[in-house]
Amino acid sequence: MPRTLDRREIIRLGGTALGLATVMPRRLLGRAPAVHTGSVKPAVVASRNGLRSRDTAGATCVEKAFALLTGESDPLDALLAGVNIVERDPEDSSVGYGGLPNADGVVQLDSCCMHGPKRRAGGVAALEGVRTPSLVAQAVADHTDHHLIVGDDAQRFARTMGFEIEDDLNTEKSRRLWLEWKRRSDPRHYPDPESRALAQHRAGLAMVAEGLIDPEHYYGTINCNGLSPRGELAGVTTTSGLAWKIPGRVGDSPILGAGLYVDAAVGAAGSTGRGEANLFHLASFLVVEEMRRGAAPKDAGLAALERVAANTVEKRLLNSRGLPAFGLSFYVLNAHGEHAGVSMYSSSYAVCTENGPEILPTEALYDGQSEG
Repeated sequence: MPRTLDRREIIRLGGTALGLATVMPRRLLGRAPAVHTGSVKPAVVASRNGLRSRDTAGATCVEKAFALLTGESDPLDALLAGVNIVERDPEDSSVGYGGLPNADGVVQLDSCCMHGPKRRAGGVAALEGVRTPSLVAQAVADHTDHHLIVGDDAQRFARTMGFEIEDDLNTEKSRRLWLEWKRRSDPRHYPDPESRALAQHRAGLAMVAEGLIDPEHYYGTINCNGLSPRGELAGVTTTSGLAWKIPGRVGDSPILGAGLYVDAAVGAAGSTGRGEANLFHLASFLVVEEMRRGAAPKDAGLAALERVAANTVEKRLLNSRGLPAFGLSFYVLNAHGEHAGVSMYSSSYAVCTENGPEILPTEALYDGQSEG
């Protein structure tokens, strides 16, 4: 028969448990593990441009994605149908057709997607000639054993998959803005590389300040994550990248764990803003891991921003307050349907639930503006 503990043993064991609790990291105490039970609230969350571009029927990205997600559509197919609206919009200069080009005037696109239930992902980088890189990323996931294909070979792959290849994805607007940037930052006026890069960056920011470029479009990108009524998670991120970037530059958007991360049992997170800051920390993966340990979406996102801020030490990346001189945002959704948008400085994000589409303020890590 089982041995009965006497009073002294009970006290001794209780003291041991208390001692273990005192040496556990404080941030883990009181946190429940990410075990999800109960009802699921379907939702689609996205960067702010997810509630701007419209298709011929008048639907925005988050509206279309939510309508399909709550029907019988595959969760990733639903999200892709939403972001394709933005990718194809010639007036949105942050992604796809008409995205702001690189320093040579060429539109190069990046994207990745993740399918939670299938545990499958795909991405493309520095892709030219295809308006919807997110669909090429999906083809990588569905038709290959790989996660990322880049450059000319990404275009070659797209061609073999039947995608239309165009010679130039510039619109009249994107080409006009590129020519204006070139006029302001002609590198012949700046003999050394450091001065040249600084002048080009200042020219771009001046165009933002003058209202020629949407502040969010200077860095580009749309991220969109969704949870179906069946508890299926998926996500997609797509971008034309940093305006006037060095040709071939790839940011965080097509990199799993940086521009996007989805865990079928926990949640999804994606990002817009300075890609290099996100890449250095694989911050979307970090956000999901924080939720796995029991953090709410908002707290998980802020933890990632705090990590980025703590590791931003180069003077050129700091503003007059000694804080990061750049924007960075995360769009976070857990497996219950709870969501949040967080940002380095004040911003907003798009969401669609059973209550309809809306723009909500993000939770900002710092007051004011980046000054970057």
